Amino acid sequence: MTAQAQSQTDAPAAIDASRVAGFESRFVTALNEAAMLQLISLAHRSGLLAQLADGEPVTSSELAAKTELNERYVREWLGGATVAALVEHDPQAMTYRLPLEHAALLTDRGEANLAVFAQYLPLMGQVEDDVLECFRHGGGVPYTRYARFHEVMAEDSGQTVLPVLFDAILPLAPELPARLEQGIDVLDLGCGRGLALMKLAERFPASRFVGYDLSREAIGWATERAARRGLGNLRFEERDLSDFDLTAPAQRYDLVTTFDAIHDQAHPLNLLKGVRRTLRQDGVYLAQDIHASSHHHGDRDHPMGTLLYTLSIMHCMSVSLAQGGEGLGTMWGREKAREYFGKAGFGSIEIHQLPHDIQNDYWVLRP
Repeated sequence: MTAQAQSQTDAPAAIDASRVAGFESRFVTALNEAAMLQLISLAHRSGLLAQLADGEPVTSSELAAKTELNERYVREWLGGATVAALVEHDPQAMTYRLPLEHAALLTDRGEANLAVFAQYLPLMGQVEDDVLECFRHGGGVPYTRYARFHEVMAEDSGQTVLPVLFDAILPLAPELPARLEQGIDVLDLGCGRGLALMKLAERFPASRFVGYDLSREAIGWATERAARRGLGNLRFEERDLSDFDLTAPAQRYDLVTTFDAIHDQAHPLNLLKGVRRTLRQDGVYLAQDIHASSHHHGDRDHPMGTLLYTLSIMHCMSVSLAQGGEGLGTMWGREKAREYFGKAGFGSIEIHQLPHDIQNDYWVLRP
């Protein structure tokens, strides 16, 4: 090889300046949009958005008084919200208003409060140092390190599960509403704060409900709220489900549910085998879990793919690995789900999507 040919081989690949500029523009936009999510999370938690939901103009002092917050912080938030085009600002009157169109998406005035989801990034950021250590040394981050996780998940399910539980989710198995009215035994695994179970227990007093979750905080919260509401047909239990394939009572339940709970289990296949074991012969397993492909290239067009992979790294995969588990991850996908449901012994496997929920698939499984 000549010296000239060697020089050409060693030369760096040409860089497309237009691609550099395009990605730079995208990156700056992403920084600003991520900052907007932080503003929304703060405003959701502090009550600022709720007070602005009527669309009426207010000054920073008036808004601070209504929310009982510090005026200087409120004023700075309004500045950021103005620049982010979250609120409209009248510089002559020094007033600010949240457009009703924004309020319909960011407060309880609309069908769904998307501000709930803005909490995930700051919440996950709290464990970035822990996750970085896992990149270097393996292992995972335990549930106990995630402050407010079950609180935020309860709000999340309040957007995707609770509003359509009776009208859309239960009818996926057409016989369920009538059977629940008559009285059956129901188990919810990975129940978190148990909001779905409380709603079911109130609606169907003849049925009997049990919820299991690994989190002591979540079970304590759910137990206290269920007692306060007088739900004698509902109980909660703190329980590790890693060996549920062995410990599940045989043919004990008519309906088993999981809501976004399988993918972060330590041993998901053990849990699914336990579900099959504990279902009666005419029982139904209703599973909500993340809509995804089991292959990276299959998720390129997923509308929330980047967020869900990030949540997997920062929580779902990591909490499984912290228990010495499989680390299945949020984006385990339909193909892997079908494989696991089959290995667990389910004979009938149906999959559905609901119009309101781009994030999840809904599976109806029978023995």
